[in-house]
Amino acid sequence: MSRGQRDTRARILQTTWRLLESNRGQGVRLEDIAQAVGVSRRAVYLHFDSRADLFVATVRYVDEVLRMPERIQQACEAGNGVLGIEGLVSVWGNYIPEIYGLAKALLAQRETDEAAAAAWADRMEALYQACLRIVRQLADDGQLAPEWTVETAAQFFFALSSIEIWERLVIERGWSPVQFEEWLADSARRLVLAEPSQTGAGLAP
Repeated sequence: MSRGQRDTRARILQTTWRLLESNRGQGVRLEDIAQAVGVSRRAVYLHFDSRADLFVATVRYVDEVLRMPERIQQACEAGNGVLGIEGLVSVWGNYIPEIYGLAKALLAQRETDEAAAAAWADRMEALYQACLRIVRQLADDGQLAPEWTVETAAQFFFALSSIEIWERLVIERGWSPVQFEEWLADSARRLVLAEPSQTGAGLAP
């Protein structure tokens, strides 16, 4: 891909991000994106196979710009599962405000818009895989409570981390982002970690 092609691709992604946020996902057509970029609709198709492909690429581009993969990787490599929970909660709690506008756009449209649904599912799967990796570390460390499987504990951790819960507490009920992070970390620790007597050692790192 030439430099000009890379620049055009980046402009398309940046514009799609902006339009999704500003329009709350409504009425964002390929024609609108092409016009805002200053290229033809056919030019957009030269870079992306479909509208869904463009939307998925856009949310991945947002993650790259905001360094989300690196931040999650650091949390997953914190040293043990307990530190991983705390690290992922901190990363995610700080990330939600940065992508809240885009997330709201996708949430608002995913039931009726296949492209929005595909983009949302793609990013939520990435978050779930991070939760799963951390819970596996807890299990490997002998710190996962016996009533949980790795999968169910990861699914529950993932559910607690939902943007919808963050929105209810922070936007609607006035919690600070720090309060949300503290609550989420504490809830995850209390619900999925074994008692010290069950692991043979304390949970402190």
